[in-house]
Amino acid sequence: MTCQVIAGHLRHGHRMGSDFAKESCAVRSSLPGALLFVLLAMGRPAPAAPLPSSPVEMDRLDHVLLWGRSIEEVTSVMTARLGFQVVPGRNPDGVANRYVRLADGSYIELLGITRPGAAMDPGMLADQASLRGGAGSRTFGLRTPTLDARRRQLLAAGFAPTDVFSASAKDPDGDGPAYPPRWRLFAFQRDPLSSHLFFIDYAALRATPAREADLRAARLHPNGAQAVTAFWLLSADAEANRKRLERMGFGGATPVRFPQVAARGYCIPVDGKRLLALQPDGAGIAADALRNGGPQVLGIDVAVADLELARRRVARGYEADVAANDGLFGPAFLAPSREDLGMLVEFHASQATGQATACPATGH
Repeated sequence: MTCQVIAGHLRHGHRMGSDFAKESCAVRSSLPGALLFVLLAMGRPAPAAPLPSSPVEMDRLDHVLLWGRSIEEVTSVMTARLGFQVVPGRNPDGVANRYVRLADGSYIELLGITRPGAAMDPGMLADQASLRGGAGSRTFGLRTPTLDARRRQLLAAGFAPTDVFSASAKDPDGDGPAYPPRWRLFAFQRDPLSSHLFFIDYAALRATPAREADLRAARLHPNGAQAVTAFWLLSADAEANRKRLERMGFGGATPVRFPQVAARGYCIPVDGKRLLALQPDGAGIAADALRNGGPQVLGIDVAVADLELARRRVARGYEADVAANDGLFGPAFLAPSREDLGMLVEFHASQATGQATACPATGH
């Protein structure tokens, strides 16, 4: 894709780092598709906040953006086959979103085109070109309550974050122009990783009985899901992702092998959860996914209250046997969701308070 001028706020091209130059086109949009769509439609540069200390220590996994072949298909797979509850979002200009919200605040954002001629920004078009009309994820977000400080830290470390943008004062899901914007975020002019990354924070909205009831209901899932606990970043060079994450402040990487998908790489702890930087380890799922789709968010981990209940629920949804296995983080099973979603979902048992370990022992 050629360089773009984004709504008068961004004036740059999006060039992948040399570590990933062979894995994708040399120049792409500077913001992930759905993220940029929101910025163009609703966003504005946001004011800075005072500099706190150690912002990296406050980062945590927030959500992935998952495109479906249609919004109805991806919703059906998430509900009928995987046992999640999906709640409504919005449908601006022909691209709809919906949500799978978990009890710890993490979530999965579902996206789908709802009509021909949908208004899509360059980032969305790049996502769709990569997906070729299929399903999958190319973008993930980390949440930080020290957004401005985190941006300055990354800038000082040699990265190229965008301006901070915020939700519009007319955001239908916010509290109105007299209150702080519902969300603030920044992305990157040049992707530091193999998949698109952005940092985001949210305002505390006014607590109303309706909002509290909606939130409680949204977090109740038939499969017992409680939290998204890992994002799997697949590329041809896991070491390059590891090094760049370390420059961002995410150290402590542990080498791992993931035989269920024929991948190897690193587990990087993030506030008790983890990012997996993976590459293919011989023939298998990871090699097929990389060859057919390029760098991507290959999968996620989801903690559930009752692993056997979740396994039975998914097995019934797919009308197939779903075997339990010894996953990277203990007893688990891998849902056969790649063909449906373009992304794998591994379910594992929630660990007791005080017993959670972000990454397994070296060489698992």
